[in-house]
Amino acid sequence: MSDAWNIFDPNAPDPIREHQLDINRRQFFGRTAGGIGTAALASLLGRDGIAADVPPRRAGLPGVPHHGAKAKNVIYLFQNGGPTHVDIFDYKPNLTKLHGEPFPNGYVEGKRFSTMTGKADGKLVLNSIEPFRQGGKCGAWVSDLMPYTREIADDICFIKGMHTDAVNHAPAISFMLSGGQIPGRPTMGAWLTYGLGIEGDNLPGFVAMTSISEGTSCGQIFYDFYWGSGFLPSRYQGAKFRGTGSPVLYLKNPEGEDANLRRGLLDDLAELNQIKFDEAGDPEIQTRISQYEMAYRMQTSVPDLTDLSDEPQYILEMYGPDVTKQGTFAYNCLMSRRLIERGVRFVQCMHAGWDQHNSLTTELYNQCRDTDQPSAALVKDLKMRGLLEDTIVIWGGEFGRTPFIQGDINNRPRWGRDHHPYAFTTWVAGGGFKPGISYGESDDLGVNVVKDPVHVHDFQATLLHQLGIDHEKLTYRFQGRRFRLTDVHGHVVKEILA
Repeated sequence: MSDAWNIFDPNAPDPIREHQLDINRRQFFGRTAGGIGTAALASLLGRDGIAADVPPRRAGLPGVPHHGAKAKNVIYLFQNGGPTHVDIFDYKPNLTKLHGEPFPNGYVEGKRFSTMTGKADGKLVLNSIEPFRQGGKCGAWVSDLMPYTREIADDICFIKGMHTDAVNHAPAISFMLSGGQIPGRPTMGAWLTYGLGIEGDNLPGFVAMTSISEGTSCGQIFYDFYWGSGFLPSRYQGAKFRGTGSPVLYLKNPEGEDANLRRGLLDDLAELNQIKFDEAGDPEIQTRISQYEMAYRMQTSVPDLTDLSDEPQYILEMYGPDVTKQGTFAYNCLMSRRLIERGVRFVQCMHAGWDQHNSLTTELYNQCRDTDQPSAALVKDLKMRGLLEDTIVIWGGEFGRTPFIQGDINNRPRWGRDHHPYAFTTWVAGGGFKPGISYGESDDLGVNVVKDPVHVHDFQATLLHQLGIDHEKLTYRFQGRRFRLTDVHGHVVKEILA
């Protein structure tokens, strides 16, 4: 008989049981640094005044960061649907000259577009719908659709050579946020909280918020995997803050239950869960313990977070008229600043409605109106408070939009553009990125990157680098291989770093 497990031998080791009791490196540090040892215990001791000097909870990996970091926080203003680069940030005078003419086949021959376009043969050139003007000392060209962003051009690094592999929304968004087109991989915020840990003690390290312009007909669905933890333990997934009512459900205790009763219940529950964890070795039980504790602390931290009475009137006015309306992009931008002030590592604001297949001349104006002023205000606000130095603000979507028209050129109210993965613009501010520059260049019609291309994996590698992480070293073993945010690709784009 071999040494393999024998179902007929009652004394033979059970491989399932052995697997459950096996501790890998990450689980070990998760148990000792990220479970009840630092979350529940620190909370209990701090409550009793025994450990007033205990530092904030930090559950990062040993040896991370790998090098000196230029930034410690990220605010990702993600624009779902694919903002049209040739109408906003990528000025192409030749589109005006060739407007209405058949698109030169040499630019698009053999390229894959969405099924709504199919082959681009015979499509007509479509001009930028509003004029471009230069802004700041750097002279960056920005459309009249984005006047507030143009005002902060000297604080922005425009990356105009972005390109991606995906041509449809959900795969492209997943690719941008997790490095894989198929759902199931950890997103940026999950990777960062896994590697770097959590600074604050009363809020999650990764928060996601969503918004959509009122009356928008082309909004994209917000899938939970856009802020998911994938195969990482679920305590690293983003905490979704709701756009209506209480940002987080069940913040208030039920009637008849006071804080002391709730505290005692959680203590007993933690003991029961710890017993179960000792038996099964399942790291998700540790997640359950820490999340119960986090929910308890958020009963006081979230009301303080959302109380805007301490915000000066000039700050509220800077973000625009919608800043006090919960669920709007302006509100979420202000919340983003307040969140990172309270130790949140990664804030992901997702705004849908940029998918203008037949509403370029109507809904694009709404999108720019609702996002331009708050985005610029966030950068200004962070800069005034000295927070922009170590906070990276990202503005961009999953791809751009075609320089040729989708629809009838004679029916302006129904003009549209299709998905375009081959060239688009993303801008970054703060966190050690060079301000006041435009890096990369698309061709004269905005179709292909012709100078200094930046692939999605390159962008991810550069972002991690600024946070002190070597993108090739931050890995997690799953299903027999070590995964990372950048898969097996990516290089740091040093030319855009200060």
